[in-house]
Amino acid sequence: MSAHAPTVLGRIVESTRLELRQRQRAEPLEALRERALAARAGRARGEVGRSLADAIARPPIAVIAEFKRRSPSAGQLREGAQVEEIVRAYELGGARALSVLTEASHFDGSLDDLRRARASSTLPILRKDFIVDPYQLYEALAAGADAVLLIAAALVQHELESLHRLAGELSLEALVEVHDGRELQAAMSVQPAVLGINNRDLRDFSVELGRTERLVREVPAGVRVVSESGIREPEQLVRLEALGVDAVLVGESLMRASDPRAALRALAGEGAASSSA
Repeated sequence: MSAHAPTVLGRIVESTRLELRQRQRAEPLEALRERALAARAGRARGEVGRSLADAIARPPIAVIAEFKRRSPSAGQLREGAQVEEIVRAYELGGARALSVLTEASHFDGSLDDLRRARASSTLPILRKDFIVDPYQLYEALAAGADAVLLIAAALVQHELESLHRLAGELSLEALVEVHDGRELQAAMSVQPAVLGINNRDLRDFSVELGRTERLVREVPAGVRVVSESGIREPEQLVRLEALGVDAVLVGESLMRASDPRAALRALAGEGAASSSA
């Protein structure tokens, strides 16, 4: 991680590395790699490498609906949340893809949440975590993920490049996330198919929706753009789509809704819902 890593992000990455070492002791990399590749080989044709980029390519603007139990800034989001129930609601509500938070210490997530989501849906699934080591890519593959999150602010350049390259070798798409111009330059060096622009400042977790509006203008043509954090209103989707954004990643407002299916339909509009039904 960079010596200039943001404070909140730095704490999360530090705990991620500690937990990762524990998992590595329990299952060495070679054993995990063998299990992950066997799991991929055992899936039926069409069940490997569902494309996140393809899922969000067609208009109207897509929603990647996220399952997460809590966040450092908002606390617990939904008492007794059941992965299968939420995932089915998201799919019926018109989500084009799913994101599952698997970080444990700050978000109460787990790889079991990802496995349960995979068993409940045919949509592309993004493993949302603070990925800093190849081990986590094999974990994602073994659990059934189609894509992984690579956060530019959490990685030095050679780490970003090597993780992005290995993800491709494993047929995992990478959503490369940035939140400023410097990180965007670093991300573009790996030529990502999907770029995430996080409206949340990972130094203090404050949210500014103008971040996407500023950075999307600098993204080369052909790269799918996902706006993340702070998305709650249909009008925001209209504005972002007009700017060339392909998808929004939404978790907190949907997880808090009494009816996530209805909340997603209201956010995305019936056109988006019916196009993915």
